[in-house]
Amino acid sequence: MNRWTIRVRLTVLYGGLFFLAGALLLGVTYLLMEQRLDRNLGSRGDLAVRNERLFDMLGSNQVVQEAVEDALAERQAMRDDALNSLLTQGGLALLGVGLVAGAFGWVVAGRALQPLHRITDTARRIAGADGPRTGLHERIALDGPRDEVKELADTFDVMLERLDRSFDGQRRFVANASHELRTPLALNRALVELAVTRPGAATETRQLGESLLTVNERHERLIDGLLTLADAENEVAERSPVDLCEVAGHVLDLAKAPDLEVVRQLAPAPTRGDPILLERLVQNLVENAVRHNAPGGWLAVTTHTANGWAVLTVSNTGPVVPAYEIEALFQPFRRRGRERIDGGRGFGLGLSIVRAVAQAHGGRVTALPREGGGLVVQVTLPPR
Repeated sequence: MNRWTIRVRLTVLYGGLFFLAGALLLGVTYLLMEQRLDRNLGSRGDLAVRNERLFDMLGSNQVVQEAVEDALAERQAMRDDALNSLLTQGGLALLGVGLVAGAFGWVVAGRALQPLHRITDTARRIAGADGPRTGLHERIALDGPRDEVKELADTFDVMLERLDRSFDGQRRFVANASHELRTPLALNRALVELAVTRPGAATETRQLGESLLTVNERHERLIDGLLTLADAENEVAERSPVDLCEVAGHVLDLAKAPDLEVVRQLAPAPTRGDPILLERLVQNLVENAVRHNAPGGWLAVTTHTANGWAVLTVSNTGPVVPAYEIEALFQPFRRRGRERIDGGRGFGLGLSIVRAVAQAHGGRVTALPREGGGLVVQVTLPPR
């Protein structure tokens, strides 16, 4: 039930109550007026009795009888006109009162529902926000008497404040922990590289060093992904003109896909945002399309504009992905088995970073399973 339906129902309720009260008052007035006229002028039965008595008293005097009949008829007409006038004018007055009551009810219903509309609008804006943290900073801040509606609004504000603090603290923790872990990882990499490249190092030492460097690189990529995800959770404040066509072309030039056919259809797709985050978005999509592919397969990257919005589409061959599993792929640390051409496993941050970056720019990401295997991922970003 929407707000207009509720308001119309309250208006009908107010108007109906006023109309019923007016109709009841008119009916009571009519009865009282009829009784008063009956006492003063006589009822229809009383006038008939009086007419017969006068005829008996006056005998055959035709002139007098006609005068009496005219007087009695005039009295009867006066009584009927008074009652008819009361009904007619009272009905018109009742109709006017009903219209005024309906208008009054419309205004009163609007004022009564305004606080609830404000709460509903705020909740709808927060629930429908695409960008991260968008809306959590909003507060209803309802003014007015301390009634049940204001208590509801204040409770909603407290809940929003706690949620905002909780999400903000979680992001700060991830960012701070990632920064703290970068330093020891960089130090480990330097020490291992020094040990491996040292003259006279044993073969076992070199093999162990290479394994440690691989593990260290994996951890560095994990930390880098967590940092990117934490940064993308905040809405981008400073934006500069970016063309997804140029970004996609640069990423494809650096992509390593020797066994795959790379199809590029790059048309201008201007937008505004953080160039580094947008490059990471395209890079994650391309890397995901390369890793989760089939030997001898292909990947395609297209850019264009639709209704002024910049659109990037990355599709690839690969294993069949059920439609019900697609949404889970966008959650952090969610991944699909070992279905990669390199046989390794990622961290499950690629697509979650893509969605976070797109939402931070006010855009959206959609993914569909491709017939025959693979995915078709489309990113839509606001116009420049």
